[in-house]
Parts: sequence; structure tokens; C-alpha cells
Amino acid sequence: MEQLTKEQFIKEFKAQLHTDYLVDNNEATAEEHFRTLGKLIKQYVMSDWLRRRDEIVKEQKKTAYYFSIEFLPGKMLQTNLLNLGIYDLVAEALADINVDINVLVEAERDMALGNGGLGRLASCFMDSLPTIGAPGFGNGIRYKYGLFKQRIVNGYQVELPDAWLPSEGSVWETKKPHSAVDVKIYGSVYLAPQEDSALKPIYENVKTLHAVPYDVIQIGFNNGVVNNLRLWDVELPEKYELDYQTLADRRRVEDITSFLYPDDSSRDGQAMRLIQEYFMVSAGLQTIVASYAKMHLPMAKIHEKVAVHINDTHPAMAVPELMRILMDDYGVKWDDAWATTTQVMSYTNHTVLSEALEKWDTGLFKEIVPRIHQIVGEIDRKFVKEWAGKVDTGIIDRTRIVQNNQIHMANLAIIGGHSVNGVAKLHTELLIEDVLKEFYVLFPEKFNNKTNGIAQRRWSQIANPGMSALLDDLIGKGWRSNIHELSKLEELLTDSDVQTSFYQVKQGNKQRLADYVKKTLDIDLPIDAIFDVQVKRLHAYKRQLLNVMHIIKLYQDLKADPELEMTPRVFIFGAKAAPGYHFAKSVIKVINELANLINYDTSLHDKLKVIFLENYNVSLAELIVPAADVSEQISTAGKEASGTSNMKFMMNGALTLATLDGANIEIKDAVGEDNIVIFGMDKDAVYAHYDKHDYNSRAIYDSDPTIKRVVDAFIDGTIPNTHYEGHEIWDALISYNDEYFLLEDFTDYAEKQAYISALYQDKPSWQAKVIKNIANSGRFSSDDTIEGYAKDIWGII
Repeated sequence: MEQLTKEQFIKEFKAQLHTDYLVDNNEATAEEHFRTLGKLIKQYVMSDWLRRRDEIVKEQKKTAYYFSIEFLPGKMLQTNLLNLGIYDLVAEALADINVDINVLVEAERDMALGNGGLGRLASCFMDSLPTIGAPGFGNGIRYKYGLFKQRIVNGYQVELPDAWLPSEGSVWETKKPHSAVDVKIYGSVYLAPQEDSALKPIYENVKTLHAVPYDVIQIGFNNGVVNNLRLWDVELPEKYELDYQTLADRRRVEDITSFLYPDDSSRDGQAMRLIQEYFMVSAGLQTIVASYAKMHLPMAKIHEKVAVHINDTHPAMAVPELMRILMDDYGVKWDDAWATTTQVMSYTNHTVLSEALEKWDTGLFKEIVPRIHQIVGEIDRKFVKEWAGKVDTGIIDRTRIVQNNQIHMANLAIIGGHSVNGVAKLHTELLIEDVLKEFYVLFPEKFNNKTNGIAQRRWSQIANPGMSALLDDLIGKGWRSNIHELSKLEELLTDSDVQTSFYQVKQGNKQRLADYVKKTLDIDLPIDAIFDVQVKRLHAYKRQLLNVMHIIKLYQDLKADPELEMTPRVFIFGAKAAPGYHFAKSVIKVINELANLINYDTSLHDKLKVIFLENYNVSLAELIVPAADVSEQISTAGKEASGTSNMKFMMNGALTLATLDGANIEIKDAVGEDNIVIFGMDKDAVYAHYDKHDYNSRAIYDSDPTIKRVVDAFIDGTIPNTHYEGHEIWDALISYNDEYFLLEDFTDYAEKQAYISALYQDKPSWQAKVIKNIANSGRFSSDDTIEGYAKDIWGII
């Protein structure tokens, strides 16, 4: 954008405000101020946005399209101002007319288009793609409601609709009705022979969905590059109204883009999820192929100009859908269509949990997407034929797409693409050695690793302005453009003045969080305590319960000896449990009741506090992460694909307490063993238990009095109001043999926590480790990660 002055901005801001709302500046609400500023930002980047599109078309640049069922941008105002390079100017200009930019930031709603790490990673990539100048766009769904708004009522999670999308739409989006497409579902399809011996699909009794795109600006950091995130919404145009004659029919269609992850515990819910996924995939690919067709290049060479990335298994129907479009709409023969499709498609696996690898009932799949069902069946048949006689039939049977009346979407994504990547070195090793090992036998050339990264601008400059200003003073501002310049801090690790400055910044961030806790929960937090944080999706393998067990131990120790010397601790949790995940909800109930027990026990003298912050989201993370002293990354080794909260905490000066899992291993490699706290079994020890079937949690329980006392606290009345939940947890740990090995890892975990408590008292040693972590956090920039995708997988730079 052209050089902007304060005077020009103020004039344009007041004019826009008056035009849109017919109010003067001093009469406008925060919401009106925010939307006015958002509109101005869009105007400022519009010429760059249009130029980018024209440049890609004119130069016929190969472009990557990142298909994800989730994007989790959070609030975008600060990011957009920062990336445009006008944050300070706008803040000062607004202050001159008595408008506080922080109030406008509060007025913005989090864009709740995702649930957790999957969606946040996708949004980090959307930030990094324009920043590195790569032509890469996102493709997703414009949900009206997020996963859910979490409230805690009597200790229980209650799910409310998360109506994040304002009635007038997001200020960052631009509706593109001229680019709408139709998506066909249901009905039946038969193949009719043509004069040239080709087979033409004939559709009967189909339902038609009208997909309308909304484009959301994605601004590169100080480089004039603006990419696009395309989100699809569904509409019912008048020409299709006879297909949906009842109000219930119409509402069912509207619900396709209403909710992220409809409850799939019923067949209707499963059908809605499947429709969602096909809707997103088909709408995106139709427009991509139509855009490519305008280049007047051979359709069978589309891979030379288009890359499509399947982020987890949800968009895996992209493979057969591209085949359908190429063959049915453009007349490409099967072999040519398959050859180019496999070169277009690439896939990121995000889990080692087999239950998380999406599968669909064949009957439901055929009912909803009959033509796609035909194509998937043919892909599967040809796969079996290709490998017959070359490898053991057992390998073929276990890797084929259609098995036991189910369609395996991960298998489809692997067979139908040219690249399969994990998201941390250990994760990729586990895919090759275990989860996808037979695919590795067939396609070793497809496998590669791309360790996840984070958008460092949001998690440093925006989330932690105090630390950012300190870094400017210590090492100059170059780190803001080149995050690897943080390594200059290596020379300052033991400088006492520098250590004091970082400590003061951290205390300020802790006070900010403590103020929020006081306001929302009316609990006073001592900021001289260790702020020990675990914020992530609530799942048994992430082992929030191990954290809880240690808190119970500390509580029991203090009750047994009220004069016990102990470094004060504040344990902070933030987590949502999936609506149907009963065990996870029970853990949330126990955490909240344990918090009530501890926080109001005056005999503890503020040595121990427990905080559960409801409705964890991106904005709350921006408050919590800079305040953390300890980052809990305690999943069972071999279960967490990567993690990205570990990287955010590291960048903000928290010490990582971790198992050797996911990207924790790479953090250890970056900072050295002395600057991370590792505990528990590694992956090999965990897998040895699987192989030998020798784990016996009851034996550990019976032989260790401390563990027995802690575990029995779930059922002996120690924690009030948790009779049912406590017994459920006790049974999981003892009766059902502790699936995630909490009892085996507990003693080492507790000992390492004691080490952390002692270390925190040695301020010079602690601060040196803090600075060491910040200095090496640049390794986990999503700019670097996405550059790897762009070069190695997509070929777009």
C-alpha cells in the first residue's frame, strides 16, 4: 500500500464511519469503530489483492490450495495492521481522536472456524504463505457457529452455540456470488455408452447445493503480497426451491455450513459430516479447475499449475472429485486423469491414533455421493490389480481403500497423491514404522517430514508486546522480519541485567493474566508463584489427568504438613472436551471441583491454586501463553503427532516439562537437555509394553503407597461432588489398566516437578534457561515450515 499518514488515516476513518453508520466519532460504538477500521484495511490492500490475482493468472504461476475442514484465525485486526506495517501509526491516530485500539481489539470476535491444533496450524500457514511470497490459498467452510462455546456450570462443561459470525458478516470477507458453483449429492448415477465408446454419467433425482464463496484477505508481512482464504457457504436459490419443499428440508441444507463437526453419533450426523466434506471439496475443486481451464493448457497437465493439499483426512474426497471433474466435465481419459490427479494431490497425516483415521460406511457413502462412490471403487479395483503378484496379498488387503464395508479415507489420500508427510520427526518415523508401514513398503518415495511451526508474529509481537520491545532493545528489530535473529540472545544468557528485564516482562504478563482471573473468577493469584500451564484439547492421551494427580499429591502433602516448604504453584488449565467424549468431561468436572477444594482452603496459605479457564480459544491463548512459567507437554510418548502450543510457550520464555513425544524431541535438540525437563517413558518403552502386554497398573497401585493414596483420592471423598466421575477415573486407571500409562510415569513426573520448584528459586539459572529457549525458538517458525511444503511438495517457489 502507499505511504499512509496519521492525518490521512483520521480523515478516511471519520468519513468511512459517517458513511456506514451516520454517526460522528464520539457517538460510535466500539463495534462500529472496529468494523470501520476493518473496512479501511480492506481498502488499503485491495489494489495489492487484485494485483496478486492478476499476476498469478498472467504469469500462469503454479498455485497451491490448502484444503482444511478447520481454520482457526482468531481475531485478525492486529495481525492485519502489523503485517501492513501500520499498527503503531493507526494506534496513535486513533488515540488522537480518543479511540483506544485495545477496545477495538476486544470488540472483534474470534473467527471460530476450527477446534484446535489442526485449524490453528492451517491459519498459521495462511499467514506464512503470503509472507514468504508463495502463491498459496486456503479452501474451507464458512461456519456460522464454531465448535461450541464452553461454559462451566457447577463444574461441568456445558456446550452453547458459538455464534461468532456477525449478522452482517465478517468485516474481513468479500462475498463472490459470481463465482458460485453447484454441488450435486444423493440421487443415482449410471454410465451411458456414447458413440466414441466413452461412458457418460447420467444423474437422476439428485439434490443440488448452491456453493457461494467468501474470500478472506491474507496479508503478507510488510511485503505487499495478499493471498486468499476461500470459505464456502450454502444457499438455496429460487431455481432449486422445489428440491427443498419443507422448512425442515431447508434447515437441513442451511445446517451444512452452520456447525463445525456435527455430532456423528447418529446416522443423520454422519451424513451431515460427509455432505460437509464433499461440499467443501467439490466447490473448491470446481473453481480451481475452471480457473486452470482459462489458461488454455492441456487438462491432463493440470499438475504443472495446480497443487492441492489434503490437511488430514477430511478433504480426502478431493482425489475422486478431481477425477470426476476431469473425466465427466472435461473428457479426460481415466489413465490421464489418474496420472495428473496423483501429481496434484498431497496429504498431511496428523495422528497416530488409528481411530482418528476417518472411515465411512460404504452404504452411506454410496447414498450421498454415488458418482464418487463409483470412482473410489474403480480406484480401489485398479490398486489391487496393480499390486497383485508384486507384494503379499495381506499387504494389499490391509492397504486397499474399500475394506469390510468401509471406505478408508487415509488410504485414499495416500494412494491418490504423490506426498505423505508427518508433522514432527518422531511422528513421521512412527508413520513409517508402525501406523502406515505397509504403505511405506509400497510407496517409500512418497513419505517425508514437515515439522509443524507457528506464526511467530502473532505469538511474539502481538501476544507479547513487552517481550518484543525488550528484544528490540537487546538485539535490534531485525528479528521481527527474520525470526532466526533471536539466536543473538545466546550471547546474553548470563547477563544479570538482561535476566532481570526478562523476569520483569514475565511478571507483567502474569499480572495481566491474574487480573483476568480476578475479573472472571474472582480468585486472587500470587504472581510470584510458578504459573504452570496446560492448555489444549482435553483427551486421555494428552494426560491432563496426570497433571491432576500431581496436584492431588501436592495438596495431600500440604494437608499432612501445613508448614511444608514449597514453591507456590498456580496450575492453569484450558481445554474443551468433545461433546460426546464422556471421560474427558469427567476430567473437566474433577479439575473444577479440585480447584474449588484448593482455592478456598485458607490453610494452604496460597501455596497452591488451580484455575480452569472456560472457553479456551486463540484470544485466551494470547493472554495465557506469555504468562506461563512452565509448559506442560505430557502426552503418552508416541501419541502426540507434533504439538504447537509447546512452540508458542517456548517462544514466550516458558520451560517445557515434557515426554519425548512429538515436537518436544526437536525442542530438546534445539535447546539442549539442560534447558528442557524430560520425564517418563519414551516411545520405545511404550511400544515394548504393547508388544509384551506386560503392563499392570494394579501392581503399581498396590506397591506404591503414594500412588495409591493419590488414585484413591478420586473415590474416597477427598474431592467433593465427584462421586460418579471419580469412580469412572479410578476404574480407567486401575480396573481398565491405565491405557495411557499414567501410573508408570507418575513418580518421575512428580520428581521432575519437584526439580522445577527448586530450580525456580535459583533465579539466575532459571532465567538463563528461559532466554535460551527464546533464543532457539525461531527454528519453529511456520514461515520455515511452509517454505518446506512450497519447495519440496507443491513446487510453487
